[in-house]
Amino acid sequence: MASIEHVDRSDVARAPGTAALAARQPWRTVGVLAVALLGWLLLVWLVVDMGHPIAQLTMPDSPQWTAANLLAIWVMWSVMMAAMMLPSALPMILAFVHLAARSAEPRRGYAFVVAYLAVWFAFSALATAAQWVFQSMDWVNPMIVSTSKLLTAALLLIAGVYQFSPLKRVCLASCRTPLAFLLGEWRPGIRGAFAMGVRHGLFCLGCCWALMALLFVGGVMNLAWIAALSIAVAIEKLVPRGELIATILGVALIGVGCAKLLALAL
Repeated sequence: MASIEHVDRSDVARAPGTAALAARQPWRTVGVLAVALLGWLLLVWLVVDMGHPIAQLTMPDSPQWTAANLLAIWVMWSVMMAAMMLPSALPMILAFVHLAARSAEPRRGYAFVVAYLAVWFAFSALATAAQWVFQSMDWVNPMIVSTSKLLTAALLLIAGVYQFSPLKRVCLASCRTPLAFLLGEWRPGIRGAFAMGVRHGLFCLGCCWALMALLFVGGVMNLAWIAALSIAVAIEKLVPRGELIATILGVALIGVGCAKLLALAL
């Protein structure tokens, strides 16, 4: 059975809003949110049962990591990224599945989601490497909380300044307009769906990587901090006038970062 080769503006114009799409696709909505919830439950378990051998693998006391430490930490970051990013990606996923419904290829939706997560899993590998570097320099503790005032200030300032960068604005605009993204990026077939998922994942990464780097400030075992960053990302992407909120957040981060630098200088 042939895939649709493209979508046109009439397809986009007739597409319902996110709430209507969620009502029409309850099982897909529940499925995406269930994966995110599972990720959150695993994070809660790590925090509650830190003495468990698996949890201990994610918190090595020194930078002399074993292969088991490396794998466990990468998995932890990957689970965390899925938990944090999937809810805000739900409108894009539902819009994609809706427009792809005529292709008679139900696996296109799975390919899109897998590709999207693959981008964040790659980011998790980079975060794992950064964690090892920071621990080697004694800038983070085993709980992955910054112990360096300079690192904390730098991460806050980088995240704040990045909120005003052209790349951030382009990527945020793409994440906030699912149907416009699909209209411009549509590709047929399973491979096309995977390529679209990677493309959206890269836009999402371009939008949020600096905020995710702030996990090193509050620590990845701090559920309140993880939740706060998740909410910030969701507000930027999903709430009306999210661009304005992103600007306000940038100002706040720069202010806090400057305060940290000033305290360091005094």
